[in-house]
Amino acid sequence: MASLSLLRQNSFFSATLSSQPKPKYASPGRVRMSLQENAPTIAVVGVTGAVGQEFLSVLSDRDFPYSSIKMLASKRSAGRRLTFEDKEYVVEELTAESFDGVDIALFSAGGSISKEFGPIAVERGAIVVDNSSAFRMDENVPLVIPEVNPEAMANIKVGMGKGALIANPNCSTIICLMAATPLHRRAKVLRMVVSTYQAASGAGAAAMEELVLQTREVLEGKPPTCKIFNRQYAFNLFSHNAPVLSNGYNEEEMKLVKETRKIWNDKDVKVTATCIRVPVMRAHAESVNLQFETPLDEDTARDILKNAPGVVVIDDRESNNFPTPLEVSNKDDVAVGRIRRDLSQDGNQGLDIFVCGDQIRKGAALNAIQIAEMLL
Repeated sequence: MASLSLLRQNSFFSATLSSQPKPKYASPGRVRMSLQENAPTIAVVGVTGAVGQEFLSVLSDRDFPYSSIKMLASKRSAGRRLTFEDKEYVVEELTAESFDGVDIALFSAGGSISKEFGPIAVERGAIVVDNSSAFRMDENVPLVIPEVNPEAMANIKVGMGKGALIANPNCSTIICLMAATPLHRRAKVLRMVVSTYQAASGAGAAAMEELVLQTREVLEGKPPTCKIFNRQYAFNLFSHNAPVLSNGYNEEEMKLVKETRKIWNDKDVKVTATCIRVPVMRAHAESVNLQFETPLDEDTARDILKNAPGVVVIDDRESNNFPTPLEVSNKDDVAVGRIRRDLSQDGNQGLDIFVCGDQIRKGAALNAIQIAEMLL
């Protein structure tokens, strides 16, 4: 079925759909430069999950130096075998002793695991880069996007003789601020309104699998299997599945509000968000409206974004070609388009932009590995 074959082109999916996945990283015959005797030791916590698998892919792609690597997961996943850079590893059960001798621990196993084992890893001397929400709003833990606020972790390095915690922001925050920050630096954002269109990958590998399954079932006229979201996801969209708070916002929306203020070190910036789950595999899209303190015209904004690290501009009005989740999937850069003056505001005090980024990659694993690179 053609529609499903497009979904299966996702490299992670081809692994998860097999009964005994055995992912491999690194092209045959490629000489690896990353395995080095004097390099740091690494542990990947949650290695069998969607982001854990992407950690390995990004480590390999970027030739991240390591002398050894531990593959850690739950007791349920322990004993599984996977191949990384032409070497076979056995997944180990996560325990306190797992972090003995580890320099950098990459966590993506959920907030409860991070809260339990993150401090243990730090106590044993590891620098933890945590992808969960467990420590993001802790005032003593830096919340870092390397292209945005690298100074927040300037004093943390491998070899400093003690452990530390660094938090990876939420995926929707990373993708948004990659585009908004270069403009904020020029004209200072006073207010930001964000609407997100979030992919299945944000809810994990099981949600991605269920989207494929539901698509098949609906096209075949069968009732869809609804285990992850308890509703039809294929050919549908709905308010983000995060719990709704007493103020009417859900937790995902409040992450964007609070994390933006912390990362920008600006408690006064006004942020509001509406987060929607859409039937897309692994890349988020976001509509962002910005109000500035000083005027910023759309041509200047376009030039700023073209020169921003980690950003690519796709903004062709003539051919109506702008960013899409599909074309940024499995890509490192965040794509920005629909750059235009907000006609509801006077002069050049506001802009509208449309942003797309791979949720598993820059929204999670790539950002974490970039943080790890800054530790060296």
